[in-house]
Amino acid sequence: MSEVETVTESILPESEINRGLNVIIREGLATQAMVTLSSGIFLVAYAIHLGASNFTIGLMSAVIPLAQLIQIPAIFVVERYRRRRLICTTATSINRLFLVPVALIPLLFQGKIALGVLVAALFMHTGIGSISLCAWNSWMRDLIPQDRLGSFFGKRMSLSTIVSVVLSLAAGFYIDYWEKILPHKVVYAYSIMFGLAWIFGVMGTYLIARIPDLPMRYEAAPRGFLKIISEPLKDKNFRHLIHFLGSWNFAVNLAAPFFTVYMLKLLDMSMSYVIGLTVLSQVVNVVFLRIWGQFSDRFSNKSVLAISGPIFMFSILAWTFTTFPDKHGLTMPLLIVIHIVMGISLAGVLLASSNIALKLAPKGEATAYMAVATLVNSLAAGIAPILGGYFIDYFSKREFSWDMTWRGPDGEIAFQTLNLQSWDFFFIFAFVLGLYSVHRLALVKEEGELHEKLVWHELFAYMKRPLRNFSTAGGLRFLIIHPIMYFKNQRVTKNGDDNLKDN
Repeated sequence: MSEVETVTESILPESEINRGLNVIIREGLATQAMVTLSSGIFLVAYAIHLGASNFTIGLMSAVIPLAQLIQIPAIFVVERYRRRRLICTTATSINRLFLVPVALIPLLFQGKIALGVLVAALFMHTGIGSISLCAWNSWMRDLIPQDRLGSFFGKRMSLSTIVSVVLSLAAGFYIDYWEKILPHKVVYAYSIMFGLAWIFGVMGTYLIARIPDLPMRYEAAPRGFLKIISEPLKDKNFRHLIHFLGSWNFAVNLAAPFFTVYMLKLLDMSMSYVIGLTVLSQVVNVVFLRIWGQFSDRFSNKSVLAISGPIFMFSILAWTFTTFPDKHGLTMPLLIVIHIVMGISLAGVLLASSNIALKLAPKGEATAYMAVATLVNSLAAGIAPILGGYFIDYFSKREFSWDMTWRGPDGEIAFQTLNLQSWDFFFIFAFVLGLYSVHRLALVKEEGELHEKLVWHELFAYMKRPLRNFSTAGGLRFLIIHPIMYFKNQRVTKNGDDNLKDN
């Protein structure tokens, strides 16, 4: 038994740990309410109403992850003062105050100044919050029993997603109703939402202060900052992990921040439809979070990522078919299928990617390990949307078309077999980068990882029940399962024999 485990058990009895886990669940719900009302679709729509361009939206999406680089000097604060609950509570209290100026923008600012205030406030909100996150990661690594890590966070994320679904629907109806009454003052509806988000943030801060604290392991001699940050980089297996996380986050954030813009602008969809599709994805996400959590505990986080990662990448590729070259009759059905598949796969990706970093971090070293992982993730996720916004503007006037022509005595018929334009190019680019990142994942070693064929069989045994309950339409289930089954069979055929021999 490690020193940290001994200290934890001697200070915190099982009943106190369970009480702490319950508080963490409630804190997650309050924080999710804050995040739902102040980010994602509503943040992008708010920026659009304030006059933001594609590049500005890309910059705004980049500011949030880049601000998390403050976690690096935050390591020194945590290691120096070693009072994680105090640091976490203080930083959280301050960072959520910056939602107030965001809410007041329509009343105080206009034009470029308003957008500048929005970007600056988001930077401060996320940057100071990253100090809290640095202490939080280390704190949770020592507080939550390792054998319950996947199932616990699966439950927390499931309940948080339910809160997100309910609030998103309510906020969507609220926005639509406001737009009918005051169509030229919609921006004030978003202002009120950000104010409400701050109230939920205050509630979350109060709950953080009630989570049981744990003493950090003391070193014989204090370590310098460079030594702290360099330790994870000496771990070969962890280096493989951050290579995967970096390439993965770059691929995802190249495309994901612009899904909302794509639907609102290019497809000319109303906010209600956009929110409806997002909620659909979140509902599926809730169903599968617990399944992925059980899989990560039973098998491994790597096994979950090896399956959910490629599925998510194929869902990004599918966005290119929503226009061919314009909006068509199958656009909405295809968007529904895409959001269902994204909900299934993203549940596994988010859960397993955070858990695998925690799991590979040695006991008592989670602060430095998680901060290095966050550094890589933030750089990748920060650079990608800036390039994405530039790519959208660059390719907006470019097109690649491939036609097939049939000529005969009575004339000729042309068939358009391929048409790539504007957004299609960078969706495909994100897809290719995502497949590369999955290749990097193969180099990571995790205790308990199994051959993917076994995990696939278990996954489909679980999938039949929630999909049957989710929809009574057999055709919808077929649309979801058939492409995944095809991908599964391809991977098993290619890799099955070699991996079985290794096992």
